[in-house]
Amino acid sequence: MTITPARDINSLYSVSSDAVKKSLYDIGTDSTDSNNVTGGENIFDTFLNAAVSNINDTNSAISDKENETLKWAMGISENTHDLTVAVGKAQTALNYTIALRDKLLEAYRDIIQIQI
Repeated sequence: MTITPARDINSLYSVSSDAVKKSLYDIGTDSTDSNNVTGGENIFDTFLNAAVSNINDTNSAISDKENETLKWAMGISENTHDLTVAVGKAQTALNYTIALRDKLLEAYRDIIQIQI
């Protein structure tokens, strides 16, 4: 059995919930000037920050699952409950990330098909 480490993407971008809250607050306080482009940029930043945060959470859950699996396999931990919880969290996080990716691709395809 070969165990390969998951790619660590935490160094890609670090997002805290305060950053997302601040972005949402900035969107609500923007002026309604039609020449103001920052509102659209803030909406994009909010979605980008949320997506990166989701990826970081998924990566963390998968890493925890791998750690619990290794602990159980090496006999360090005999508690199968922690292993089961870690596997469940990792599966849920990965399924959510895949569903989000699929929806984003579907929206992208719809936007591409719009004729001007």
